[in-house]
Amino acid sequence: MNARYVKTLAVAGIGALALSACGSSEGQAESPLKVWTLESQPDRISMLQGQAEAFTEETGTEVEVVAVDEAQYNQLLVSGAAAGELPDVIGGVDLVGVGALAANELIAEGAATEVVDRLGAQTFDERALERASIGGDLAAVPSDSWTSVLIYRQDLFDEAGLDVPDTYEAVLEAAERLDGPGQLGFAGFTSNHEALEHFALANGCDVVDENAEVVFDSPACVESLAFYNELIGKYSAAGEQDVNSVRANYLSGRASMAIFSSFILDELAGLNPDFVPTCDECDEAAYLAENTGVVTTLNGPNGGSGQYGKQTNWAIPVESSPAAVDFVEFMMSDGYESWLSMAPEGKVPTRTGTTDAPEAYVTAWRDMPSGVGERAPLSDFYPDTVIEAVETSPAAISEWGIEQGQAPLMGAILGEQPVVQAMSDMFAGNLTPEEAATRAAEDIRSIRDSLR
Repeated sequence: MNARYVKTLAVAGIGALALSACGSSEGQAESPLKVWTLESQPDRISMLQGQAEAFTEETGTEVEVVAVDEAQYNQLLVSGAAAGELPDVIGGVDLVGVGALAANELIAEGAATEVVDRLGAQTFDERALERASIGGDLAAVPSDSWTSVLIYRQDLFDEAGLDVPDTYEAVLEAAERLDGPGQLGFAGFTSNHEALEHFALANGCDVVDENAEVVFDSPACVESLAFYNELIGKYSAAGEQDVNSVRANYLSGRASMAIFSSFILDELAGLNPDFVPTCDECDEAAYLAENTGVVTTLNGPNGGSGQYGKQTNWAIPVESSPAAVDFVEFMMSDGYESWLSMAPEGKVPTRTGTTDAPEAYVTAWRDMPSGVGERAPLSDFYPDTVIEAVETSPAAISEWGIEQGQAPLMGAILGEQPVVQAMSDMFAGNLTPEEAATRAAEDIRSIRDSLR
């Protein structure tokens, strides 16, 4: 195990909640099955606790659920690996996180394949299985996915006679026309590269090519950086923009367009009391949902098209309990609908159904209510085209490096964040887009070379 690259896996803080065993002691493990989950919101922890209790009742295996968020996960992983105390299961981990585990040889060989074989590989989205594979071997069990969306004020666009913002040209035109006193043309992240990655994928810009050569200094990437630099510099809010500020600017009506994950769809509909629409017209709770257009796939001038998103998975680390496979199988079968129902707007099933009912989980997902407190299906607020785009996202989304089988490299660069560092200096005026692309590419090559 190479401890140097364990520290590149970015995320986390911890709160542990042990679940008491119940039922028969037959087959009970000597120590509890330790399950880390990156789904650390209180309501999601409560759901997972309930499913863990059901698993304990069925099998007699006690489960300890450990909630992990973005403050201390790195430290926990390093200390756990060094002490030989890694969890038996990690839930809610994305493919970059899986790649980081694989780069450190921390994935239990064959465990994910055993789960999928038990459930039936034909019941999973084929591309989701391909994306969760490294070097031809399944590294994790695909659980669900979310897609990045460009949301825009349809009412403002209609009033201004603007086209759907699904190209670089249309986005820039709309941002320029709608930007003004009290109104932002666009809201996008500067604290991470997710919005940039969405636009870059649409322009054929990736971190590596099919031969695993670093190509972030390509003309397509320079063009993507220049485009995003113009959007942020001319039409977005000043200062660092993160998830909270981008969401707030759109919910308040201040932003005419924004890039966000599909998790925002219930918030636009007024279904989350923690994030309430406050635009001038929002006396009607669902006003923003009813007057928001949604674009998933964007098109860049380089002739590409792209749809950024994240696939989350169940990973089983090395030296895990044999019951880890049983638990993941349980969560992908008996517990699967409950897992998806936590936030269906951002948890689209990658297991479509069962061998007997091939569309069971997709069908159930369509009717699942979204929201916190007051809940309702997304179909009550959005047209079929939006629901279908979100539903089919597991087969459409992509990420830098993942499609080329370079998840370990992408995991290894998490800690140093070379793209975010270069992007930040570009926004500050310290680097041109060309210089930002060159520096990020050089840093990525250095990290890649040190992995060999």
